Amino acid sequence: MESIILFSLVLVLLFVGLPVGISLGLSSILFITFFSHDSLSSVAISLFGAGQHYTLLAIPFFIIASSYMSTGGVAKRLINFAIASVGHFRGGLAMASVLACMMFAALSGSSPATVVAIGTIAIAGMTQVGYSKEFAAGIIANAGTLGILIPPSIVMVVYAASVDVSVGRMFLAGVIPGLMAGGMLMLAIYVVARIKKLPAEEWKGFGHLVRGGKDAGWGLFLVVIIMGGIYGGVFTPTEAAVVAAVYSMFIALFVYRDMGPLKGQTWTNDNDAPHARVGFNGMVYGVSFFLVWEIMSFFVFADSETVTGGDRATWGAIMSVALAIFYVYKRSSKLEQSIGTCIAAGLPIWGRNLSMMLRGFFPSLFGEESRKVMLEGTKTTIMLMFIIANALLFAHTLSAERIPQMITEWMLGVGFNWFTFLVAVNILLLIGGQFMEPSGLLVIVAPVVFPIAMELGVDPIHLGIIMVVNMEIGMITPPIGLNLFVTSGITGMSLARVVKAAMPFVLVLMVFLVMVTYIPALSTALPYSIMGPEIVQ
Repeated sequence: MESIILFSLVLVLLFVGLPVGISLGLSSILFITFFSHDSLSSVAISLFGAGQHYTLLAIPFFIIASSYMSTGGVAKRLINFAIASVGHFRGGLAMASVLACMMFAALSGSSPATVVAIGTIAIAGMTQVGYSKEFAAGIIANAGTLGILIPPSIVMVVYAASVDVSVGRMFLAGVIPGLMAGGMLMLAIYVVARIKKLPAEEWKGFGHLVRGGKDAGWGLFLVVIIMGGIYGGVFTPTEAAVVAAVYSMFIALFVYRDMGPLKGQTWTNDNDAPHARVGFNGMVYGVSFFLVWEIMSFFVFADSETVTGGDRATWGAIMSVALAIFYVYKRSSKLEQSIGTCIAAGLPIWGRNLSMMLRGFFPSLFGEESRKVMLEGTKTTIMLMFIIANALLFAHTLSAERIPQMITEWMLGVGFNWFTFLVAVNILLLIGGQFMEPSGLLVIVAPVVFPIAMELGVDPIHLGIIMVVNMEIGMITPPIGLNLFVTSGITGMSLARVVKAAMPFVLVLMVFLVMVTYIPALSTALPYSIMGPEIVQ
């Protein structure tokens, strides 16, 4: 009876039109006040506990990293690299849009951010070469959902915090399903493209692919830093989020220069001599290799007792100098200039850029565009944390009334096994995902279904991936599919047209959901092999 009253309060408040966070918090307070023996002081304790949850601290930093990486320059570089990779297939531009969404998902951890960043550019590009606007919008709406499946994922952080499992294992568990979901969408596009005879881009050679990868490399290296740092034991997922935020800010402001006072300032100018550019580029490759080497070797040898930091720096310096000299040697031979002359001529270009960066350091950090990024990230963080805090209060109320335990006993009593339980979970989440924001729904449902899953022998990491995939589908199903609204906003199409365009590809994700649900190895193979199974106390 208590569970019926509590859930009825939530539904009534939602139908009245109150926001999700307020509905969850207010229903909990009303229930505790009038129907429960629990004290109202538990409300304050629960809300205070939400603010003290260490794992949830990762969310604002991942949001800031996403905000900086959502600049048009990063998305454009990813799309160019994706086109160079798969654009030559029939339907290649659409497939490249999915691949770009996959790469951006690995930088942002957010589905709406993925849709906005990639969709704004990709949909316009697809319509210009002959794709229908509906087809393009349907692809982006579906591919954008990969933002919460491919790690790092904010929704995975929320699940891990709500049921107290490892964020690192959740991130690893999302790798194979994320790649698989993207691959299935690309395969579906290829089949449709063959039937409808959609256009293919011209293959421009392996060199074009290398240049695309080089341009997108500093953005994609964020994935290496996050995943390598976590699984190399260098820092925790929360610390990785902080590193991601600082790295994203530095890359956007000072390397790609997509925003701030240095926006539009290129590293080399047209009036720089050709041999000076060669010398400068050679030194850039050398310095870049040294930085990458230092980071990667630190991940690998951080716990080594035989390899010191000095050893790593020496090896890195030798290889970096060799790389720089080799590049200058190959390029300078055509200019009839010596290696030393090229390098010496490149030094003033270095000086000019370092001077620009020093002068623009504080104006970049505190300039108008940076303040705007931080403000937008703060708004998103406050909105999300408000929902999560109230959802945790709701979950506390459920636990205090032993509602999860009663539901567990009932389901076991009527003969539910792991197979039928997972069917019920999928149905519940698919329905709930149509009406609620993913993080809020997860915090409500996860504490209820988690004890049942443990009783039935379902792996907690596998359960988490199932729930995340359901949240993916919920973001593209009406009436409150967030990706549908975002896609409608960036295309100017009506919501009904976007829904109709997205539905054929939703069927692909539904097939994918069945596979993820009943093939646990897709989710557990990678985390088991690297970190071992999750032990639930």
